[in-house]
Amino acid sequence: MSPLTQIIVIFRKEVKDAFRDRRSLYSILAGAIFGPLVTGFMLNSVADRQRQIDDVRVPVVGMEHAPALMEWLRQQAGVELVAGPADPEAAVRDRDEDVVVVITPEFSQKFRSSSPARVKLVADGSRNASRPKVQRVRLLLQRYSSEIGMLRLVGRGVSPAIASAIQLEDVEVSSAQQRAATILSFIPLFIVIAAFTGGMQIATDSTAGERERGSLEPLLVNPAPRRAFAVGKWLAASFAAMLSVLLTTALVLVMLRSVPLAELGIRFRIEPLQIVGLLAALLPMCLMSTGLQTYLATFARSFKEAQSYMGILIMVPTIPGMLTTVYPITSQPWMYPIPILGQHVLATDVLGGKSTPFWAFLLAGAAACAVALALVQLTTHLLQREKIIFSR
Repeated sequence: MSPLTQIIVIFRKEVKDAFRDRRSLYSILAGAIFGPLVTGFMLNSVADRQRQIDDVRVPVVGMEHAPALMEWLRQQAGVELVAGPADPEAAVRDRDEDVVVVITPEFSQKFRSSSPARVKLVADGSRNASRPKVQRVRLLLQRYSSEIGMLRLVGRGVSPAIASAIQLEDVEVSSAQQRAATILSFIPLFIVIAAFTGGMQIATDSTAGERERGSLEPLLVNPAPRRAFAVGKWLAASFAAMLSVLLTTALVLVMLRSVPLAELGIRFRIEPLQIVGLLAALLPMCLMSTGLQTYLATFARSFKEAQSYMGILIMVPTIPGMLTTVYPITSQPWMYPIPILGQHVLATDVLGGKSTPFWAFLLAGAAACAVALALVQLTTHLLQREKIIFSR
């Protein structure tokens, strides 16, 4: 029997055993569903918050002191004015209201004399949920103040342009797709996590699990080189991880079609070629992740010990995502051969519609495969040690 045939036999055996185990199926499905569910929940929550901003209810205390301001606010789209509570600060502190506008009694007098008329905006800055609503009310009041200020200048024969020392003009050089990819940069992170979680159960059960059950010893008695066992188990776990990545990608695409991105001001469209590029960037990660998992699980003395290693290992793919929050990562050629970071950068570039050279995919994929093969070789050396096989 050729070495390739031996590897295929072991691969089929591990895949069949894994898919008979419900825990393996649950790990694949959990890894595939987690990312799309979290993404859909986050985007829908942001969309709901945006709808709350579009239709804002503003409690006002002292409406009678500023009739012109109240009339202007009523004319604004989505603004509803209601009578404010007797104690505005207590109402906001007790979370009965998100924001309360207080018009002071001297407002009309100061307004008529062209003096700054004071308006109080009562809010709780520690409440993230109410912050967009407070911001919109503040912008409305600032806009009214600006309009009245310009009318006063015109009434005195002064051009409002004098109040503006410079005229700022924004020139945006990025495309809408690139800006959308920046907002949706967490999608590659979830797919990379699926690459780590999809094959975790198989990698752990086929090594540490068999070692703990005592079935690894009779398996290795078969006339096949230890490398064939290591490669077969690794490929079985890689197959599950790739399946999890494919399911996650498909579910993310379905989720993006169902989320109202237009309400969030996001213009995002993904083409079939981008999907191919996304998979080309992330599928090699499955080989490296399962190679590392197989090695650590083989080193572990028990299934429980292997699970503790996997719990720490799952934090590794989150490192690029955390780095992007504190340090903006732009694609550089030196990043491509770095496993995980290279895949994350490539996937972000693909989603952003950037023209990425073909050699970048080859370099990132080759680096991940090289690390995976090195880990498989280390696993083979572990399987040749009697201390690893017989100590339980």
